[in-house]
Amino acid sequence: MSDEKKMESSLREIFSFLGEDPDREGLKETPKRMIKSWKRIFEGYNKKPEDLLTFFYAEGDIPKEQIILLKDIEFFSTCEHHFLPFTGKAHVAYIPTDRIIGISKLARLVEMYARRLQIQERIGNQVVDAIMTHLGAKAAACIIESKHLCMSCRGVEKHEASMVTSALRGGFLEDYRSRMELLALIKD
Repeated sequence: MSDEKKMESSLREIFSFLGEDPDREGLKETPKRMIKSWKRIFEGYNKKPEDLLTFFYAEGDIPKEQIILLKDIEFFSTCEHHFLPFTGKAHVAYIPTDRIIGISKLARLVEMYARRLQIQERIGNQVVDAIMTHLGAKAAACIIESKHLCMSCRGVEKHEASMVTSALRGGFLEDYRSRMELLALIKD
């Protein structure tokens, strides 16, 4: 039996556990649809930061103290504790040394880590660690604000609560002025 067939069978068992008839018309093809959607939702497992973060050598006219920031990167992820979605926006910044990357790579990096079973704190840490490691940046930051369905549809059921996390490395962590400039840029 193939892995997908085993998964379909397991999902049918879950439907039965919930009190559903897995053979009713509306559910017959649902396991196949779920598997297909999970392949997209969790495709981050099939990617590595070094494949995404192709860089360019900065030419002399790019100041090495410049903050490069991509704001409002929309994302969704899946909570590893409850298997429920959380969605939000990430702001990713870095201060280069001799290498820069195309801005779409910052969005792709967030996407890669978000498309895994996750916690919000880990996404931010993974993003900044990848930037520091693969770009040799002077500083990196990932600030995320999101809403978690595990907070709104179960547990404390707080629909408007949002969670904010910040992962800072290098100059953004060590230099108060750089951190304040970054926060001002994100606020604008």
